[in-house]
Amino acid sequence: MPNSRLPITILMADDDEDDRLLTLDALTEGRVLNNLHCVEDGVELLAYLRREGRFSDPVTSPRPSLILLDLNMPRMDGREALQEIKADPTLRGIPVVILTTSKEEEDMLRGYDLGAASYITKPVNFEGLVELMKSLGRYWIEIVELPQND
Repeated sequence: MPNSRLPITILMADDDEDDRLLTLDALTEGRVLNNLHCVEDGVELLAYLRREGRFSDPVTSPRPSLILLDLNMPRMDGREALQEIKADPTLRGIPVVILTTSKEEEDMLRGYDLGAASYITKPVNFEGLVELMKSLGRYWIEIVELPQND
């Protein structure tokens, strides 16, 4: 069944360049319609969301419909960034999916307590990542109703 939805903007915050590239490849392989933008840590994530510095242009840094968030990043980790996002009235409506290698129950509980929409442990291989991106695409693009970007 063809997807009648328009592509959404996904913002991925992950310090691992390989993970960012693999996610882009998996989205492409899974034929998930999207616009993927990436940042490397929580500081860049908040600058992007607040349109500060090099992220000030809404054409090149559009407001995301969905954030994929790694927990373990330098400068500001995903937990701190999530807390700031959910405390900001202009940002807290953006769904955040934690996509991390951490299998710690404490991280999962804290993520949900801070307002994450989902908590997903990164698959160990590319095939698993493709299947995950297909599932995320079906759910967040075809099923869930998301507000239009500004």
